[in-house]
Amino acid sequence: MSFSIADAAHSAKRAARQVANLSAPQKNQLLADIAQALVANTHSILIANNKDVALGKENGLDEAMLDRLALNAESIQGIADAVLEIAGQEDPVGNIANIKRMPSGIQVGKMRIPLGVIAMIYESRPNVTIDAAALCLKAGNAVILRGGKESLHSNLALAKCIEMALAKQQLDPAAVVVVPDTDRAVMNELMTLNESIDLIIPRGGEGLIRFVSENSRIPVIQHFKGVCHLYVDSAADEAKALALLENGKTQRTGVCNSLETLLVHQDIAPRFLPKAAALLAQHQTLVHACENSISYFNGAQHATKEDWHAEYLAMEIAVKVVVDFDQAIAHIEEYGSGHTEVIVSQDYSKTQAFIRRVDSAVVMANASSRFSDGGQLGLGAEIGISTSKLHAYGPMGAESLTTEKFIVMGDGEVRS
Repeated sequence: MSFSIADAAHSAKRAARQVANLSAPQKNQLLADIAQALVANTHSILIANNKDVALGKENGLDEAMLDRLALNAESIQGIADAVLEIAGQEDPVGNIANIKRMPSGIQVGKMRIPLGVIAMIYESRPNVTIDAAALCLKAGNAVILRGGKESLHSNLALAKCIEMALAKQQLDPAAVVVVPDTDRAVMNELMTLNESIDLIIPRGGEGLIRFVSENSRIPVIQHFKGVCHLYVDSAADEAKALALLENGKTQRTGVCNSLETLLVHQDIAPRFLPKAAALLAQHQTLVHACENSISYFNGAQHATKEDWHAEYLAMEIAVKVVVDFDQAIAHIEEYGSGHTEVIVSQDYSKTQAFIRRVDSAVVMANASSRFSDGGQLGLGAEIGISTSKLHAYGPMGAESLTTEKFIVMGDGEVRS
């Protein structure tokens, strides 16, 4: 029997009503069952993942994609732990806030409610299958998960764990749909099903996100590329700056919260850049440097305008010397992607001005860009990092997958 995305979406809409009415303990038990199934089925998940990795290498996937694709026993345990962390969080659904008594006598407030059916379209990240499912279920939503062909075997193995947990709780299996058909036509049809699907979240390369944003009939939350900057201020602690540069650029290059551009104040550049050059050389990092910084680096390439826009996702970085704080801000405003920006400075007024002025989903002072992650920011996991402002901005946890409705309580009041 062939797969029908229209039928799957219709079934998900039906299942969403059931999920929306689950109590907090019921949802938490479901998530605990998913976590247990993941650990119990680690061996079969790894067999499936090994198939995907082998095929990825045969098909020439780059190192960043392979890094995102690969699982091991430790990472599966980490995914399971994230599910349990989500289960342990406060349930966002049903919370009532800002109750006010109006002059008419009625009481008005807002209650958090599920969005309904959420569709995820993503590439080569099997962990997203579980993170997205867990967050959507916690928020009382059904979810349709359309992963890329490069992670199909892994996603289907993970789907079996979710199916087992739903069956154990006697819940509609359509509450979580992992699309088994990676044909582009299925994705194209999915984007037209606005009567069944309430929101689409694309997560992957810039091309995928632009395609979905431009072709979807359904509201889209965008997760564009992460061109993350580290600005080393004139009042920076150089040891801290070097540690943040090393962690942000070299710990894991193929992720959206890794550093792509280093901005250095001209007053500190003569002292700091030789140390930065030695550090980056140690990690065999290709440097694209401006004319005022290139002399500090052996084998550096002259930076072009394309380098300031670049998300390398590799052991590469762009370096620019700026004349002052304002020029650093102006560079970020022009070339940043709204993802994550970092300042290193011991000047409190500068860090506070940076936090206020930089228009980005996550702004940090004296901390690594690698903390720009739902798990690290207390969300348990994330369904994505929104770089658009409606209706969420930054890493999205369970609460970001809800909306609000007005509730009114009265005692027979009528409008005069």
